[in-house]
Amino acid sequence: MHDPPRILAVDDTPENLEILRMRLEANGYEVATAADGEEGLAKARDLKPDLILLDIMMPKLDGIAVVRILKQDDSLRSIPVILVTAKADTRDVVEGLDAGGDDYLTKPFEHQALLARVRSMLRQKALHDTVASQAKRLEDQAAQLSDWNRSLEQTVAEQVTELERMARLRRFLPEQVADLIVAAGNGDALLQSHRREVTVVFCDLRGFTAFAETAEPEEVMTVLAEYHSCLGEQIVRHEGTLERFVGDGIVVVFNDPLPCADHSERAVSMAAAMRDAIDGHSERWRKRDYLLGFGIGIARGHATIGRIGFDRRSDYAVIGTVSNHAARLCEAAKSRQILVSQRVLGAVESLVESVLLGDLTLKGFRRPMPAYEIVRWFGRPG
Repeated sequence: MHDPPRILAVDDTPENLEILRMRLEANGYEVATAADGEEGLAKARDLKPDLILLDIMMPKLDGIAVVRILKQDDSLRSIPVILVTAKADTRDVVEGLDAGGDDYLTKPFEHQALLARVRSMLRQKALHDTVASQAKRLEDQAAQLSDWNRSLEQTVAEQVTELERMARLRRFLPEQVADLIVAAGNGDALLQSHRREVTVVFCDLRGFTAFAETAEPEEVMTVLAEYHSCLGEQIVRHEGTLERFVGDGIVVVFNDPLPCADHSERAVSMAAAMRDAIDGHSERWRKRDYLLGFGIGIARGHATIGRIGFDRRSDYAVIGTVSNHAARLCEAAKSRQILVSQRVLGAVESLVESVLLGDLTLKGFRRPMPAYEIVRWFGRPG
């Protein structure tokens, strides 16, 4: 592996190459570009990159032909290849993966998906390089250490398999769910549908839709990156489970898959910390003339939880009225407001300063629902 990792982007559209270069360099990667398949092959042989982002539809030599040539070359076949396509038809993707591609992305690029796939492929490349280096040393010592060599190869293979499994799981599941599956060794049992009382936190940015319609794409992605990074720290610190992103919305669940008796307390404590953390970003956004606010809704109740999807793509999901309730409270919240349900307030009332807002008519609910604003979080003394 190069330090920093070296990535080769191959695309016949200059705008796409520029977007890839800017986003990847902003995350510390060294980026080289090529405008067609022939130039891409030449640069791959010359630069020996750690990862190749390869457009499928190109003149002279298309991406599928390029990946076949790469995988037939002993000096290049270990380089991971992420295929890039703008087509909705999956046949090109299937053909590219059959030819030796390791993953794929569709255009236009979603920033977090791009970085997640890049990190995943670079981890696999690092593992491959490590294993290859170890194998070379072991080969030199094989005459004296054959027994130890066999044991080590088995251990390394098991570790590589485990790391690759974890990498795949973390691309699709919350970190806590992936960790539990690997630790238990029986992911199917953990992901079976079950019912549990949970606290759900739904938060998003006020004014984001209008901002996204008028701002440049790079500005939008920069704001989202700052926003997700800021809130992500609080989610991890309070041990919440990030269930999903919904555009600028974020859904966090407490009490599953890791049970915790004080799940509503953790949720409200996290919400207050999020509000404080976002305040610093809001000030910087105002200086850039971005009119963005931040609101949070929190509800507590029973939900059906487990895996949804199909055999090649699945998600961990919380299904039930409690999720809708949190989302509707978030919609009703003004900037910097934390709105909670009656059941949430009942669990944290002695730990907060709150204000009764009265009964709110929430979309999807037949009767008005009482709502409370959390003005301040005191927490437990000591």
